[in-house]
Amino acid sequence: MKTTKTALTTLMFMAALGANAQQLTLQLDKAQKAVSPTLYGIMTEEINFSYEGGLYAQILRDPSFREDANGQRRNPWTPWHSGGPKYWLATDTLASQLTLTQKGGYNRANPAVLKWKAKAGASIANGGFWGVPVRAKEHYKGYVIAKAEKGSGASLTLSLVSNDGKTVFASTKIDGLGENWQKKSFELTVPEKVKATKDARFVITADNEGTYDLSKTVLFPETFNNRPNGLRKDLMEMMCQMKPKFLRFPGGNYVEGNDFRNRFDWKRTIGDPDERPGHMSPWGYRSTDGLGLLEFLEWAEDCGAEPILAVFAGYTLSGDHLTADYIDGFVQDALDEIEYVTGGPETKWGAQRVRDGHPEPFPLHYVEIGNEDFFDESGSYAGRYKKFYEAIKAKYPQLQLISTADQKMVERWAQETGVTGLKFDVIDEHYYRSTGDMYAAANQYDKYDRKGPKIFCGEWAAREGKPTTNMNAALGDAAWMTGMERNADLLIGHCYAPLFVNVSKGGMQWESDLIGYDALNAYGSPSYYAQCMFAQNVGNRIVPMTDKDMPTMEYEGKKLPQLYYSATTDTQSGHTYLKVVNGGKTAQTLTVTVSGGKVAGKGTITTLKAAKPEDTNSIDNPKHVVPVTAKQKTGKTFKVVLAPLSVNVIKM
Repeated sequence: MKTTKTALTTLMFMAALGANAQQLTLQLDKAQKAVSPTLYGIMTEEINFSYEGGLYAQILRDPSFREDANGQRRNPWTPWHSGGPKYWLATDTLASQLTLTQKGGYNRANPAVLKWKAKAGASIANGGFWGVPVRAKEHYKGYVIAKAEKGSGASLTLSLVSNDGKTVFASTKIDGLGENWQKKSFELTVPEKVKATKDARFVITADNEGTYDLSKTVLFPETFNNRPNGLRKDLMEMMCQMKPKFLRFPGGNYVEGNDFRNRFDWKRTIGDPDERPGHMSPWGYRSTDGLGLLEFLEWAEDCGAEPILAVFAGYTLSGDHLTADYIDGFVQDALDEIEYVTGGPETKWGAQRVRDGHPEPFPLHYVEIGNEDFFDESGSYAGRYKKFYEAIKAKYPQLQLISTADQKMVERWAQETGVTGLKFDVIDEHYYRSTGDMYAAANQYDKYDRKGPKIFCGEWAAREGKPTTNMNAALGDAAWMTGMERNADLLIGHCYAPLFVNVSKGGMQWESDLIGYDALNAYGSPSYYAQCMFAQNVGNRIVPMTDKDMPTMEYEGKKLPQLYYSATTDTQSGHTYLKVVNGGKTAQTLTVTVSGGKVAGKGTITTLKAAKPEDTNSIDNPKHVVPVTAKQKTGKTFKVVLAPLSVNVIKM
């Protein structure tokens, strides 16, 4: 047979299509299973300086002078062998003498006193959490709790100053200090023509020679929604872009603490922030508890989310625990906490929430009993879980309760310890995996029994990249999310962890995080953008799909699918969303057919892609890998080209 060059080219093109004939059929008429209304959410804990030096907007480190330069790492307020304050330094040691004592302060929550013997013009400075952010026209509010020995009328000058001391960005004065403690408020405003920097300090200068006692000093920039004890604006705005339907808090290990004293004791985190003593976080630094229970609830509210509340269940990270026989006090604490969240003004703790400034109750549908109690080798969780479950259900039968250990595990412990009558609403599962393991597990939930408890995937991540994830991790994350979305009738929700990391040197305890920041700026990882793409484009019904001739890829010596996908439709708006992940290094052309329904001929495709798996974003290059939206022809049958190493959302 004789062929021309043009005919040969045509044959080669047809052969290429035949070799690349993968097909996906969306069965709109079979979209019966409901997508959980709380499918996409967020979770945090105090790790990587997520709250102190992160989301909690208070700028100064150790505002209550509790951390001693010679203190033990896990008990930095040790009252003996004082080396002076750890994060407050004299700018001229010849003009200042600093002594730190742990008694005699403003109140029981703020017992420490920084005694400062100063010459006129002497200064002490606080560098914040790896810098103090200064921006043009930024308005700061703060206060100092102080007194001056031997006479009244002493004054202090408060300033934002460059680290080299050459530039004073803003300054103000407080005066009238006497022999009794006074709480002096102040404001600082940065002029318009100032280049943003974090190379700055907060400086207190003695205007008069004498001895000053300081018990607490705080400084806030402008906060999200202008809340007075509020949260950092840029981080809140980034979370709002994630469209979270829930906030799991107080999150992870922070619930338990390293010991009973340092658990999240919610009653010590409400009311006046000056009355909160704070505690050690599990990750080796101190939490002021300025971000307390009410602030968590308002955080959820400001993001358009509802709380998933974790209650302390009698087990700490050290392995110390109480058995069910001795757990009643903590059960009552949990009931009181739920009342604070949901109770009316006629209830004791609902009335406390009203006094704290939030008259209306918060929505609450899920309560988690403990955190990762599958680590409790004693098996005490079976008895503890039953006590909490029965007490909470008796008072709040509408709530769904989440077990933090697998059902079979708890039932085995129950058999060993003689516990009977266990019931399960929801099981919390946690997965930290490699990208390859995420690919391999993408259809894990397809096989789960629908007759058992619902599932909450309360912590998960593909761990690759530091301090934040790279594109390869984002691909694994997105593949895993397609599996969870296909099974959104089984999963009540899921949330990535950890959410935050301070990328300054010394700020990270856990690698591969979602959002990175320093004192001044913040950025999203590729995984963050994948989360946004998925959560911003989801319907209320799961669309079943059939596939044909799907490609495979070699990944770390294993043969795995190259494409991962899910689809949902919105019965209200009429939009259908198809999500496809191409984990391979070759482009793929996918033929999509829509059966049992109609879609418009014009749609969009949002694509997150990178040239290399290790490509990522950083504090210096925050937009290297970001999604791009383009027009996409849709209809009953259409083709879509999937770029290599890409996450794609087709909106029809």
